[in-house]
Amino acid sequence: MRNPLKEIIKGFRRQRIRWRNAFLFGSIMTTIVVLLHTPMLSIFLDDNEADTSSPVYLNGSLHLNIQIVSEAKVENFRALTATPIVESNSSSGSIMGKQGDEETGTDLSRKRRKRKKRNKTKEELILTDPPPSPPHVLSSSERRARTLPPKEALSYAKHEIQRAPLVINDNDLFAPVFRNLSVFKRSYELMELILKVYIYPDGKKPIFHTPHLNGIYASEGWFMKLMESNTQFVTKNPEKAHLFYMPYSVKQLQHAMFVPGSHNIKPLSIFLRDYVNMLSIKYPFWNRTHGSDHFIVACHDWGPYTVNEHPELSRNTIKALCNADLSDGVFVPGKDVSLPETSIRNAGRPLRNIGNGNRVSQRPILAFFAGNLHGRVRPQLLKHWRNKEEGMKIYGPLPHNVARRMTYVQHMKASKYCLCPMGYEVNSPRIVEAIYYECVPVVIADNFMLPFSEVLDWSAFSVVVPEKDIPQLKEILLGIPMRRYLKMQRNVKMVQRHFLWSPKPRRFDVFHMILHSIWFNLLNQIQTSSNHDPDS
Repeated sequence: MRNPLKEIIKGFRRQRIRWRNAFLFGSIMTTIVVLLHTPMLSIFLDDNEADTSSPVYLNGSLHLNIQIVSEAKVENFRALTATPIVESNSSSGSIMGKQGDEETGTDLSRKRRKRKKRNKTKEELILTDPPPSPPHVLSSSERRARTLPPKEALSYAKHEIQRAPLVINDNDLFAPVFRNLSVFKRSYELMELILKVYIYPDGKKPIFHTPHLNGIYASEGWFMKLMESNTQFVTKNPEKAHLFYMPYSVKQLQHAMFVPGSHNIKPLSIFLRDYVNMLSIKYPFWNRTHGSDHFIVACHDWGPYTVNEHPELSRNTIKALCNADLSDGVFVPGKDVSLPETSIRNAGRPLRNIGNGNRVSQRPILAFFAGNLHGRVRPQLLKHWRNKEEGMKIYGPLPHNVARRMTYVQHMKASKYCLCPMGYEVNSPRIVEAIYYECVPVVIADNFMLPFSEVLDWSAFSVVVPEKDIPQLKEILLGIPMRRYLKMQRNVKMVQRHFLWSPKPRRFDVFHMILHSIWFNLLNQIQTSSNHDPDS
């Protein structure tokens, strides 16, 4: 029997194969395959743009890094791959030109789809957690403080904050945006170590325990949602609580009880008065302190006015309010907390469509404002600056012909300063929106206590202009040296993380900052004794 392998080898020997040509043909085909599978765009990207998946940390603080493809370099890529020009007086050239046009049209539509998909990705704020800090080793006094009765634990915490160790730089926090980083860091550590909050289960939905998560008043709803689902700070045992939270929503209260057109919000105040009276009868905790260790969180403009029918609620309770107006006698600095008003468009994804501000070189507009003409300040702003100066883009509601060319958000991203004038009340969601888009906020609202003023140094990342100085607004902004503006704009980026809502709370985010301000102001109200050592 013949060996088939030997027969095949003999067959190849009879054939006269030109091995040099075969090798050359194979090399050409391999090269073509490699070129077809090589992403040409990466050739035109810098190394630092090619890898944008990892976050960048500046001075130990989180800097948000967004995946962005440089449009200028994409244009260069298109120029290199453009279709050759064909003479129009040639019949074959006209045919080739039409084919080229069809191919170019197909390529353009494909590129538009890719660009649209890429822009959808750019709308998402990529927020990653910073590297975990080394675990804090508890001292013997800190371990002991966890077992102390609430009143003694608060006295210990206040004493510890007063002698906080000096912190100049920190891996978790950006020092220039804080009034006193040492005090804040120690206070925050003790809050995480000690604080327990009891949430009253009483009250029927939707006014109680039903968070409203959309719109400009969403801060009160988001705090309620995250507080009620929290396991670190919430206790089921009221005897161990340092704070008592009354979880109602002014927004839901308005929907349920206010009669449109009545201009009467007194029924809302009476309803809340009766709720507090019920708690004081059912539980012993209100009467022990007359409400001084209780707190409410209300972002609706009517928040301060819903407490007027109950003197102890108005005078003693810690009120976290977006409408933090020092002139109305309701908000008490040092006790009450200024709550940031944040506009949430997507309750399922609160971080969507925020962030990704332009570089300073891509901000040609000096100052921008657009909005309804509520209150006394905005009409004055338009009177002096609408259509007066090229660099001052001041509107009422953003005109449709302007919005078609550049949206409200694009205006913020293209502006050095974003004007935040008060409306009917002192608060405005524009302040936080400006921070989201890395635009230096200009606050025009006399008697407004800015959010987290207990710990944040607003002069490091914002400008406050008195209402009387509106006619000199451009002169004031141009008088700020470029070096100072660059520092403020950098600080806006670094303070951004303290104003972000996230479905899963992160350390130092807006939820924790609100809770810390309530904790910090609670400590301000207590008297410390001479002996604070838990081990004694």
